[in-house]
Amino acid sequence: MLNRYLMHIIMVVNLDYENRVAEMRIKCYSNLYVSELVKKRKNKVLTGLMEQKFQPGITVITLASGEQNHLEFFQAFMLRQHFYDEKELFVVGLAEGYEDAAELVEQIVQKVVDETGGTDIRSYILKEQKNFEESRAKIWCTSS
Repeated sequence: MLNRYLMHIIMVVNLDYENRVAEMRIKCYSNLYVSELVKKRKNKVLTGLMEQKFQPGITVITLASGEQNHLEFFQAFMLRQHFYDEKELFVVGLAEGYEDAAELVEQIVQKVVDETGGTDIRSYILKEQKNFEESRAKIWCTSS
């Protein structure tokens, strides 16, 4: 069963197009936002992302590829396009369709405003992820 502690694992997907192999790396936010419409299927959706399965209706919310922006979202099936072959994606949330994704982004923004008083979503998420990974590393180092 996928749980909060496994979501930070980088999922590497090998794609074979016309005798060339490409790697798309997907990393999930440790506090992954999942809409109510997707919550019951979260593990299945994440597995589908790893396996590059066609998932109609699923919208993936990621940190934007350009650092000047914060978030972007798109249909999960778009990850099958060559554009994403060599990309690294940081998945922040999962939703069902455009409206559900827009509502989830609104919740993310509101949480960041409530916690920080600002709207620097990218920095907030990256800081939270770094803290999570450092805490996991400390637990791993002290238990070995």
